[in-house]
Amino acid sequence: MSHTEGVSSTVVVNHAWSGSDDVAWSEIGSGLPVLVGGWWMSHLERDWDYPPLRGFLQTLARHRRVIRMDAPGNGLSRSRSAPADSIEPHLDAMRAVLDDAGVERASLFAGSSGCAVAVEFAARFPERVRRLILAGAYLDGSAIAPAADRAALIELVRQSWGVSSRVMSDIFYPDATAEERAAYARHQRSTATAQAAAAGLEAVYAYDAVRSAAAVTTPTLVIHRRGDRAIPLALGVQTAATIPGAQLEVVDGVAHHPWHGDVAAVLRPALAFDGVDEASLRGESFALDHGASTVADAPATDVISPREREVLLLVSQGRTDAQIAAELFLSIHTVHRHVANARTKLSVSSRSAAAAWVAAHPV
Repeated sequence: MSHTEGVSSTVVVNHAWSGSDDVAWSEIGSGLPVLVGGWWMSHLERDWDYPPLRGFLQTLARHRRVIRMDAPGNGLSRSRSAPADSIEPHLDAMRAVLDDAGVERASLFAGSSGCAVAVEFAARFPERVRRLILAGAYLDGSAIAPAADRAALIELVRQSWGVSSRVMSDIFYPDATAEERAAYARHQRSTATAQAAAAGLEAVYAYDAVRSAAAVTTPTLVIHRRGDRAIPLALGVQTAATIPGAQLEVVDGVAHHPWHGDVAAVLRPALAFDGVDEASLRGESFALDHGASTVADAPATDVISPREREVLLLVSQGRTDAQIAAELFLSIHTVHRHVANARTKLSVSSRSAAAAWVAAHPV
């Protein structure tokens, strides 16, 4: 069973239970589901507050139902005091989130450290994965850097999170401006304590999905930037070569994360591989919205979908989710998702506020 909370004006967080772990997840958009994860650390609320990442997620959500999660010991996922030190709890958490979201099969869009986890999941549970999309991938954490270098970076994170967050920013975004690197360093520090960050880094260096990769039967796309300094291109090439039938897309650029640099070079092939209509991609600008919300000034018809408006109008009339589901021939979960999506788009913290907005903005 899920427990739903509005933790900010822009994020609705659900909690799924996986064994002894409380796993936080959120969603935006509609259509075929894509579970997005990886990138060492996460925090559903802080990530949404970081403009480049928020813009990236919003772009994905124009085409897909985007589900994201905080892995055990990360962000808003509770129960553990530190990130899980093996892949196994991550797999249980992913299944719990998909079950809680009512999703039988989803595409996995993983990046960096999340790639080994996604590969392991696809190998073990192929019936639950539609497509596997890996960005900045590696399979064996020990191959990223020599043992002494890995140990030194873990200790630097543990002893000086301020300095190490700036070091990581320089590695991840070597071509970014000083202001952009400083913003990302602040974002990293906002998502985890020094101890949690060090534990997380130690865990991802220990991941090894090489043997499982050879057993993957899911259609797979590996996207890697040619000049990635965090995860060298050779590791992305190895990933694609190990997974049977995997396609490799090498793109120009040096930024490690797909929401920096040429975003279109990553998102366009990723969405096309997942089956998004080519015509809609030709009309997609892939320009990320890094600015403040302009919902208040936007035309009412451009902010939320017709179905979301229809649901919220019934909410404004005092109907329950069950009554709305029966009237519109929807599942209760779908009604809840429409309300959550509308709240996110409108940047409001409650369903009543979203219903009030619809009542005040007739078409």
